[in-house]
Amino acid sequence: MRLERASGKHLGELLIEQGLITRAQLEEALLEQKGRPGVLIGRILVEKGTATEENIAQALTCQYGFPYLPLASYEIDTEVVRAVPANLCERFCLMPIDKIGKSLTLTMANPLNTQAIDDVELITGCVVQSFVSTETDIRNAIKKYYGQA
Repeated sequence: MRLERASGKHLGELLIEQGLITRAQLEEALLEQKGRPGVLIGRILVEKGTATEENIAQALTCQYGFPYLPLASYEIDTEVVRAVPANLCERFCLMPIDKIGKSLTLTMANPLNTQAIDDVELITGCVVQSFVSTETDIRNAIKKYYGQA
């Protein structure tokens, strides 16, 4: 599965263009990322307080065309919740939000995680469509619908 960018620009460049971070802040975060293999640049920018989770989610929307869905006031049907095990939601920071036939819609903090999508498709037998939400929104939804881990 190859994801095509809606924008040819990297996440950091989009954040600079939107006036959310400076080039110096991006370079500092990229330098830190070299010492933290596997940690996404967006996570580092949020940890440093340079960008918010919403900034990152909306930049992913611009970058790849994923729709952004704030989950705070979104109600999810219990049948949909039962489709995906809690441990999978917690492991990949994702939340099922809708199911129509064999199409399952997820919201993910990292909608580029093809392993997560493949695992959900294997377990559910559904084809996954991805939205992007903040990690905090997803973790709160997991607590709300699955209870404390």
